[in-house]
Amino acid sequence: MKVKDIVKITNGKILCGDEKIPCNHFVRDSREVKEGDVYVALKGERFDGNDFCQSAIDNGAKVCIVSKDVREKENDTKLVNTEADKINNSIKENEVTIIKVEDTLKALQEIATYKRMQYNIPVVAVTGSVGKTSTKDLIASVVSQKYNTLKTKGNYNNEIGLPLTILGLTNEEAMVVEMGMNHLGEIRKLTNIAKPTVAVITNIGTAHIGNLGSRENILKAKLEILEGLQGNTVVINNDNDLLHKWVNENKEKYNIITYGIKNKSKYMATDIKSFEDKSEFKVVCEKDESINNKMVTVPVGGEHFILNSLCAIAVGEYLNVPTEKIINGIANLELTKKRMEVLTSKSGATVINDTYNANYDSMKAAITYLKEIKDKRKIAVLGDMLELGDYSKELHEKVGEEVDESIDILITIGKEAKYIAEKAKAKQIIECKDNEEAVRKLKELETKDDAILLKASNGMKFFEIATALCEEVL
Repeated sequence: MKVKDIVKITNGKILCGDEKIPCNHFVRDSREVKEGDVYVALKGERFDGNDFCQSAIDNGAKVCIVSKDVREKENDTKLVNTEADKINNSIKENEVTIIKVEDTLKALQEIATYKRMQYNIPVVAVTGSVGKTSTKDLIASVVSQKYNTLKTKGNYNNEIGLPLTILGLTNEEAMVVEMGMNHLGEIRKLTNIAKPTVAVITNIGTAHIGNLGSRENILKAKLEILEGLQGNTVVINNDNDLLHKWVNENKEKYNIITYGIKNKSKYMATDIKSFEDKSEFKVVCEKDESINNKMVTVPVGGEHFILNSLCAIAVGEYLNVPTEKIINGIANLELTKKRMEVLTSKSGATVINDTYNANYDSMKAAITYLKEIKDKRKIAVLGDMLELGDYSKELHEKVGEEVDESIDILITIGKEAKYIAEKAKAKQIIECKDNEEAVRKLKELETKDDAILLKASNGMKFFEIATALCEEVL
C-alpha cells in the first residue's frame, strides 16, 4: 500500500507530504516506532495519540495518520516553541507525510480489512471463554509446520490488536488470529475484518458474564465469529455443554469438525497419561484418517491442553498438514508467556505462572492440574476474578469448592477471593491483603519440593509475585 491507497480506503486527506510513499509497518505506540514506519494516532480514555506525533517522527515515522491537524497551534500563537512548531519543523526536515482522517481507529480497521482481502490464504480465527491464546499458539505451531504462518502476538485480540496483526502480513501463507470480547457486537466487528476461512470456538464459560448476563448470551457473542466466515467450516469443543447442543442443532448448516474427550467427537483422546510437565495421549478419529491411533505428546500438563491439542490436530488435518508435522508442531509448542508457564523459583520450587487472566473455568482447570502433580507439596495462590458482576460471589465460592484437601496450602488475595477461602478445604488457608504480603508468606513457606500455582485476573498483577519468586524478570 501507498499513501494514496490509504487516503482512498479511509476517505482521508493528505495534509502534507508525498502520496507515493509506501506504507508497510503500522505502529500505535510512538515509542515503538522505527525508521519508515506508519504511526497511527489512536485516541484512548486517558491519552490522545495525536499529541505524540513529534515523538513518532523523532523515532523515524515517515507517515502519521491523525484525526486533527497537528501542525496547527491551539492556544497562544505568539509562543514560538510550541508542539505545532516542532512538528512543522520536523515535517520539513524529515519529509514526513501527514494523513488526516475522521476516526483513526476506524481508519486502522478499514486499512486492515482492505489488506486482508489482498490475501487468498487460510485464516483460522479462534474464540472462546477459556484457552483462546494457548489454542491459538498450538494451532499456529501445527500450521507453521507446512505454511509460513502469521499469528496474533500475545493477547492482540481486540479491535486494535487484530487489525495490527493483519497489517503485519507480508509473505505469509496462513494466518491464525485470536478474537476476544467483553460485550455483544465486538466479535462481529473483528470477524468482518479478518474474514476467517476456519472458525474455532474453544468453549462457552463464565468469562465476562457480568457484562453479558448469562452463558447463553456469551454463546451468542462467540457465535458472531460465523458472520464473517468465508465458507462454512467450524471447529468445536464438543465436550462443552452449550456448544454440544449447538452442534446437534446446526449439523446441516455448517461443516462442523468436533473434538472432545467425553462426548463422541470426530477427534478424541484416549490412553491419556498425565505428568507434571507434559501429557501423552492417543488420537482416535471418527474416520480412518492418517492421524488415527497416533501417540501425541503435549509439552504442558493438564487435561485442557489435551483438548486444545485435539483442536490443533483438527485444524491441521483440515489444512492438509502431514501427520508427522502435526505431531511435531504440538511437541514443539511455545506458549505465550503467563499461560501455564512453568518457572523455577530462587529456592528451587516449581512455579506455575498462569497469571494473565482468570475465570471459573480456567481456575478449575488450573487447580485440577495442580492436584495431579505428584511428589510435591501443592500451594495454590488464587486472586480475584474480575468482570463477573452479580455472579462474582457465587463463582468465587465455586472455585473454593474445587480446593479440597489435596491442596496443602491455599493463599488468597483480594476482596472477592475471600469467598474462595470460605469454601475451600485446603489443609492450610492463608488470606493476604495484597501481593507484597503474599510474597513474604511464600518466601517464608516455600521449599524446593513445592509446586506453586499463581492464578488470578490480569488486573490483580500476579506477575509481580512470579517476578519476586523467580530469577526471570516478567
